[in-house]
Amino acid sequence: MQLLKFLLGIVLVQLGTAFIIYISPNEFNEISLLRLIIPLLFMALIVAFWFTSLSEHFKKDSEHKLSSKFAKEREELRVKAERAKTRVIKNAQKEIAKEAKITHAKANFKVGAAFAGVLGVGVLFMMAQLVTAGLLTMTAAGGAIGGYYWRGKRIENKKLKELKVIDTKVITS
Repeated sequence: MQLLKFLLGIVLVQLGTAFIIYISPNEFNEISLLRLIIPLLFMALIVAFWFTSLSEHFKKDSEHKLSSKFAKEREELRVKAERAKTRVIKNAQKEIAKEAKITHAKANFKVGAAFAGVLGVGVLFMMAQLVTAGLLTMTAAGGAIGGYYWRGKRIENKKLKELKVIDTKVITS
């Protein structure tokens, strides 16, 4: 498209030059040569300004297209980076949840085994004719299991938001 604009300017200059040469006198002296050169110079000056204007507009248009292309690519990169970031965060959260589930399962098994051991000791006390010590041990183990179960249900139901840390201060006298 730009080629046609420049070609049109060149053709107009050639037509104008041919017309001026056609209407010029056949004999050239200093004054007739000046009458020929001055219009040609003005025409060349006008066409030079026209070509300069065309090239500046072409340059601005191409810079605008290039900058908008870069802006679009930059935005696409931002979107891709945000999606990748979200994907990484989701995968990390899944991995953390998986590890937490495994850790809780191991902890629950260990706690269950410890309580079973305590109950076994209580049963052993009862078998050895230490009924009071056996009942106390089994009651303590049952209470601990009940408390552990109750706390798990509270966490599961999201009623326990966060554990409060009790600030202990040294009593000075």
